[in-house]
Amino acid sequence: MNRTTHSMGSRRFIAAASVATLATLGFAGCSSGGASDGASDGGSSNEIGVSLIVKTTSNPFFIAMQEGAQTAADDLGITLTLAAGKEDGDEDTQIQAIENSISKGDKGILITVNGPGVEDALVKARDAGLFVIALDTPPTNPDAVDITFATDNFAAGQEIGKWAAAKLDGDKATIALLDLFDDKIVSVDYNRDQGFLDGMGIDTVDVEKNGDEEKTGSYSGGDYEIVGSEATTGAEDGGRTGAENLLSQNPDINVVYTINEPAAYGAYQAFKAAGKTDMIIVSVDGGCEGVSQVKDGFIGATAQQYPVKMAELGVQAIFDLVDSGTTPEVTAGLDFFDTGVALVTDDSQPGVESIDTTAAAEICWG
Repeated sequence: MNRTTHSMGSRRFIAAASVATLATLGFAGCSSGGASDGASDGGSSNEIGVSLIVKTTSNPFFIAMQEGAQTAADDLGITLTLAAGKEDGDEDTQIQAIENSISKGDKGILITVNGPGVEDALVKARDAGLFVIALDTPPTNPDAVDITFATDNFAAGQEIGKWAAAKLDGDKATIALLDLFDDKIVSVDYNRDQGFLDGMGIDTVDVEKNGDEEKTGSYSGGDYEIVGSEATTGAEDGGRTGAENLLSQNPDINVVYTINEPAAYGAYQAFKAAGKTDMIIVSVDGGCEGVSQVKDGFIGATAQQYPVKMAELGVQAIFDLVDSGTTPEVTAGLDFFDTGVALVTDDSQPGVESIDTTAAAEICWG
């Protein structure tokens, strides 16, 4: 089952194009004076308060997002409150942060949603007049947010799947899937997993459900076997444990899909300890550390996304809404604003567009 996506050229953003990106969104744009100066007056009725609530600060992806948002907020004179779940999947702490944002009278919330349990609180925030923007992870309930700025995670998965299939060059694919959760359904989880399988040429049956694909069959280049899937919570130790569990089931694993680069590095450590160093490991994120891991050969290819850009655009959107009533628009053909993706590898494959680690290091995380 294939899902139509934009071409790589239309999806990819280059860091130097950030200003142009703001213009294409239809944002008012900030100036050095005027409303920006008024917004920075903490005691003024024009003060703009925004809360950024990320999944966790144990993942450098979300730390980069916080740093990008803080820089943008400082430039615009916005009062930014930072909050985070205690771990990936911690909904209760995020709900409390949303309640705090409502009580403070913030103008808006930027959030990487930790799960569907958070969404009722976001609806409450919208009802209270806050402009709510999801970053990175679209909610399951569209009414929970006003707009989402995110990577097309299905497309990101497709790119690493196409690369892995080309890299195999017809050899049998014995696949381990290292996902995010096994106790909740989150779109970033199934979109990356199912995108990867689709890119490999494996029928995904239902693209919004992990694990319903046939466990054996044919991919675009030959035969495949899926050994199993393990939840990692996107953490290095989860990737290591998940890989160890799957290796105990089948020591012939030669393709490893991972939800993100911390999980990928954990998996690499597990395989190395087992004396296996010829694995095809693919992942998603493209942070500076992840790009280095591709360069060093721990990860074969990763799909680079741009969380700093997500945060910057989110802060700018709330500023523009308050300053001029301008609201952001979704990308044509999608129900969110696509912040771009690029495949990163130093082992390019025929028919799979990519950038190398030198280029990726210059724009890591936007």
